[in-house]
Amino acid sequence: MIDDERTDKIRRTLEGLLGSPASDGNRLEVLRNGDQIFPAMLDAIAASTRTIDFLTFIYWTGDIGRRFAEAFAERARHGVRVRVLLDAVGSRLIDEELVGMMEDGGCDVQWFRPVEAGALGEVNHRTHRKVLVCDETTAFTGGVGIADEWTGDARSEDEWRDTHFLVEGPAVLGLRGAFVDNWAETGAKLFDPEVDRFPELQPSGDRTIQVVKGAAETGWSDIATMFRSLVLLAEENLRITTAYFNPDDLLRELICDTSRRGVRVQVLIPGPHADKRFVQLASESAYAELLDAGVEIHNFQTSMLHAKVLTIDGLVASVGSANVNNRSTLFDEEVNLIVYDREITAILDEHFEQDLRSSVEIDMSRWEERSAFQKAAETVIQTAKDLI
Repeated sequence: MIDDERTDKIRRTLEGLLGSPASDGNRLEVLRNGDQIFPAMLDAIAASTRTIDFLTFIYWTGDIGRRFAEAFAERARHGVRVRVLLDAVGSRLIDEELVGMMEDGGCDVQWFRPVEAGALGEVNHRTHRKVLVCDETTAFTGGVGIADEWTGDARSEDEWRDTHFLVEGPAVLGLRGAFVDNWAETGAKLFDPEVDRFPELQPSGDRTIQVVKGAAETGWSDIATMFRSLVLLAEENLRITTAYFNPDDLLRELICDTSRRGVRVQVLIPGPHADKRFVQLASESAYAELLDAGVEIHNFQTSMLHAKVLTIDGLVASVGSANVNNRSTLFDEEVNLIVYDREITAILDEHFEQDLRSSVEIDMSRWEERSAFQKAAETVIQTAKDLI
């Protein structure tokens, strides 16, 4: 429950701008890296007695993928209604054996926007959401995909760094809606009156959470409004952790203006272990402008940084599937949680500080001396920057 006047004002501002109310009475647990995230998710799946709804962009092969497939199939064999929705592009590398294991166990496996002739316009519009809802009462969301890259505790380049949330309470409704929103598009049965209870979710804690969904449509999205609003609302500190940093021109200008008006702006993004070099180049093409405005840019050194976290002034945090890039704001289906809570924000800020200790800050003078090849690559990537 919000007890701070400024936090309450931020809440009312974002509710008014986004048109979606925040809910009180939630329990929320911050899960950091695979060692915490995967056991919590698998425990919730194992404890499910009626329904499991699972949506992800990435489901690849490997040991953790097998463990999830086995867990889903085991519950389905025991009478639990299990629905699995995979993005047809992001999860194209999944082992067919795992899909067969889930289907043979009784899971309903569907694909979001299969790539078909005549529907090529949909190829660039994916669901990037990560949602797990168990028994309509416990939900998870954040940045993690189902692949061995996310296992471990970000101790080496083989263990990706990520953040996920466990949620109980009224906010679960918004995450369930994010799943159903994409599930409905497949044409599969929307709900089963004999199975889905639609329970009244009682207060489970004292956290205030707002669920924000972004749609894969041209023009605009609530995720874009959310990012711009949070940047504008920052008065002291703005901390951005993102796997892919390619803000559109207006958001980049807002970030620069926010730094110039005295807010300390820190951006934490992947370093040498970035999984998509072309996206990193898009980020680097804006370094000079950001650094000149006083924005601090830090490259995470240990492994691929895949978390998507934004905090302002130690008061409010956003965590979810959306990166601070054009793809998340304009092309992909996303879901984020805005958490109005000092304690949760403090945890996320402490994680940020820990990550900074494993990062290198970009120095303006050294950046200006980068090679001619690097500058040429940045120029080339500009032609496709709006699509990244």
